[in-house]
Amino acid sequence: MQELHDAPLAPLTTFRLGGPATRLVTATTDDEVIAAVRAADEAGTPLLIIGGGSNLVIGDKGFDGTALRIATRGFALDGTDLTLAAGENWSDAVARTVEAGLAGVECLAGIPGSAGATPIQNVGAYGQEVSATITEVVAYDRRAGETVTIPNEECGFSYRHSRFKEHPDRFVVLRVRFALEDAGGLSAPLKYPETARALGVEAGDRVPAAVARKTVLALRAGKGMVLDADDHDTWSAGSFFTNPILTEAEHAVFLRRVQDRLGPDTAPPAFPAGEGLVKTSAAWLIDRAGFTKGYGTGPARISTKHTLALTNRGGATTEDLLALAREVRDGVHAAFGVTLVNEPVTVGVSL
Repeated sequence: MQELHDAPLAPLTTFRLGGPATRLVTATTDDEVIAAVRAADEAGTPLLIIGGGSNLVIGDKGFDGTALRIATRGFALDGTDLTLAAGENWSDAVARTVEAGLAGVECLAGIPGSAGATPIQNVGAYGQEVSATITEVVAYDRRAGETVTIPNEECGFSYRHSRFKEHPDRFVVLRVRFALEDAGGLSAPLKYPETARALGVEAGDRVPAAVARKTVLALRAGKGMVLDADDHDTWSAGSFFTNPILTEAEHAVFLRRVQDRLGPDTAPPAFPAGEGLVKTSAAWLIDRAGFTKGYGTGPARISTKHTLALTNRGGATTEDLLALAREVRDGVHAAFGVTLVNEPVTVGVSL
């Protein structure tokens, strides 16, 4: 277990932002993870868990406590059952499942970060969410002081949310188990219209899983959503805001605001989100509120490829980023009465 003091955290995040941690511990086994967590808890020291760093916004002052970087490794495939260590690179793991001819996570290709973060956020994209394939999560329960196995139905999964996100100081994910599908090398039925269009098929069709993965990677790259150190559009946390979910009454008010602003024939995106709920598009709201691709004049700007990504153009501070995020959030609310919620986790700062 490696230990550093006054350690920079910015290089451990995809934003490349944030100040140092008082202490940085890198753990490569589950036992080391548990030992580091217990030591911090027993000493009453604040603890920050870092995986791939793709969903973190760390304040410029850094973190006064112990930052624990989980660097565990483990990819175990037993038939269609997959177990991943929390520190495994998620995108690499997806590639390996596709190479094995299995379906279920191929449309989650290219998402940065670690496997252990996927159940926390209920990571999803292009018509798939990890909650559809996760069978159980093995975690260290800081409250009970023991390792627990939590089945899918007890994880509290919903859109970009879970029991782990709801109680961020309780569980430390150690391993994640998935049930994939052997469809003879084909993908799961395609659910996302953009993916189906790009493949020239209908929603519900299957295609070779490798082709689905390659297509999703191309779609993500076109939006600056595949990490590239030379491309500042990828110096981000991907989608900065979640898609708003509105009640039917809120949606009716929202539609009136849209039509007043953009005309009676304007129809914003709308998707069923459960009984009495409608999901709309954060990217659509941002763009229609006047925050177009490349918006901004400072070192933090909206991506030139996708309005939902806020980016560090090099030399930005976390405060630069947050100032832009607040401007976008407040502008969307003023235009449409909808409050956007940040998807990345903030550390030592808030919107």
